[in-house]
Amino acid sequence: MARRSEPLRIAIDTGGTFTDCVWIDPSTHRLRMLKVFSTPADPSQAIVEAIAKIAADAEFILLHGTTVGTNTLLERKGAWTALVTTAGFEDAIEIGRQARPRLYDFFFDRIEPLVAKDLRFGIEERTAATGEILTEPTAVELQKLAEQVAAAKPESVAISLLFSFANAKNEQAVAESLRMLTVPLSISHQILPEFREYERTSTVVINAYLQPVMRRYLENMERALRMRASGVGRQASGPGKRRSGSGRIFVMQSSGGITALATAAREPVRTVLSGPAGGVVGAAATARGSGFENIIAFDMGGTSTDVSLVEGTITTANDAQIAGLPISVPMLDIHTVGAGGGSLARFDAAGVLRVGPESAGADPGPICYGRGVQPTVTDANLLLGRLQPTKFLGGEFTLDLERTRRVTQEWLKKQGSNLSLEKFAAGVVRVVNATMEKAIRVVSIERGRDPRRFTLVAFGGAGGLHACALAEALSIPHVIVPAFPGALSALGILWSDVVKDYSRTVLWRVSREIPLAKLNQEFSTLEKTATRDFEGECWNGIPRLIRTVDLRYRGQGYELNLPLTRNLLREFEQEHQRRYGYVHAKREIEIVTLRLRAALKSSRPHAAVATVRGKMGRTSTSEAEVFFDGRRVKTKIYAREELGTRETLRGPAIVTEYSATTVVPPGKKLRIDDVGNLIIAV
Repeated sequence: MARRSEPLRIAIDTGGTFTDCVWIDPSTHRLRMLKVFSTPADPSQAIVEAIAKIAADAEFILLHGTTVGTNTLLERKGAWTALVTTAGFEDAIEIGRQARPRLYDFFFDRIEPLVAKDLRFGIEERTAATGEILTEPTAVELQKLAEQVAAAKPESVAISLLFSFANAKNEQAVAESLRMLTVPLSISHQILPEFREYERTSTVVINAYLQPVMRRYLENMERALRMRASGVGRQASGPGKRRSGSGRIFVMQSSGGITALATAAREPVRTVLSGPAGGVVGAAATARGSGFENIIAFDMGGTSTDVSLVEGTITTANDAQIAGLPISVPMLDIHTVGAGGGSLARFDAAGVLRVGPESAGADPGPICYGRGVQPTVTDANLLLGRLQPTKFLGGEFTLDLERTRRVTQEWLKKQGSNLSLEKFAAGVVRVVNATMEKAIRVVSIERGRDPRRFTLVAFGGAGGLHACALAEALSIPHVIVPAFPGALSALGILWSDVVKDYSRTVLWRVSREIPLAKLNQEFSTLEKTATRDFEGECWNGIPRLIRTVDLRYRGQGYELNLPLTRNLLREFEQEHQRRYGYVHAKREIEIVTLRLRAALKSSRPHAAVATVRGKMGRTSTSEAEVFFDGRRVKTKIYAREELGTRETLRGPAIVTEYSATTVVPPGKKLRIDDVGNLIIAV
């Protein structure tokens, strides 16, 4: 009997300008890539278009990195959300923390909460910090609450009661009374059973705010893919023809692992850094293949740049902010700035050149794409000769150089500027580089890390154009441009494990011995939940369970997260000494929050980290005049697929490929290593 073929695994990362797709060709076992223009009005359209090209009649598994959650927060286009909390704490979501955004500015505008004042409802109940129920809501009060919330006609409801992480009885009663509303409920003891009421409530509110939008998006995408599959199946029905099959859909999380579609729809707060997380996973894996452990991931796409520092292993944080709002679910530590290939150039009121954060996006896009009318970073690189018009997307899309010259010149005249095209373009590149350099400083120098000890891994469609200049400015010794740099985020999603994170605040005070029996009991409960969740989503295999603990000295406001070992307390003091320079030998230690990460290895495709294998020798090498440091320099143009393993080049040079372009400035040396990565000595 013929062996049934495995479903085609396709990873898709939706960006502002392009939607990137990667998969393993089942016939050649080689990595393939496709880029299609994003469809901002409905991102699922681009995905359906890509699937139609990749898997015309094949069963597939879709691993998806999405920006829907991020964009919904940034644009404030989420659901009409109600908040139910303990009476007297309705305004905690607005009061927040006492930290001021600008210490001496008395007229700053606070970030408005996602829930309007008339949509916040209090219920008379109280749970003590120990978990003791002090006041239970009565049936009459619950009925009245349900009527009040129903009258507000919310699209989603967030429920976050005081100390519900210690005992969820009252919160469960409130949730049960509101189920008759038939709207999504985001319940804090299920999403984030941790202390710090403001951060917990903010996280649950964000989940509720995103839930209807994300669920609608994912359901529409699933429906569109199913309709496509059914349509192809009807056309193909007949003797000897195979009916098309639909595919299962999984979503990338901000923590660097994938999860099932239903889970992502239920807890969208875990997906707000979905695409960038895939980039960090991909960057770490490709750099490791070249022997580099400490890296700075530099992902420059069409609308933004994401940077992240990795020291050996990828770590998560639990205190991130998106659009100024705290989110306390595990997320990779990624810093984002509004600087990308589509970032718009402009002159401010003082005549100073600015670039971004506004972006041309996919519609209308840069001038050179044929519709844009305001210069972008991509247009600047084209005017400088760093982008070659006929070698963009492997020659499938030609950049309009003449239109770019004409429209940019007209735009400059309207601005009253007498700059030449080349000086203007060079200025745009310098300004956007300064923005990205500052972002790299935030994740390195400002956190006590010396960038000279790290390697810059440049990816995204525009990363290779700017990487060497940034590395030189920060004295970073090496730049790595991975194989398929324009789709590395999608590639990281393809390689990601299935991950689920669990936590529970306990607030135990300990002296000199850790309560191993109590810890094992609590972790055992979390592990049973993890096993049940994996089985419920029909995953095969036994997940790897990673136990960590948040600890602090009694009286401190924040914690250190450490792996659970028998020497936990000693390791806490060692880490405290390393991080802060002192220890309190006689002060009581608190075990604050228990954290469990359950990770199941993905069935990674049979492919090397990088699969670019060049020919030994080139068929042709062209030349072009490229602007470097204010002068035209004759520069050789190489096709990456024609570069041989271990080959070395000296700049100035430009390396073109389907998904990106890499600029090697004069005097810099490039070599191709055994796994196909470009290594540039700066």
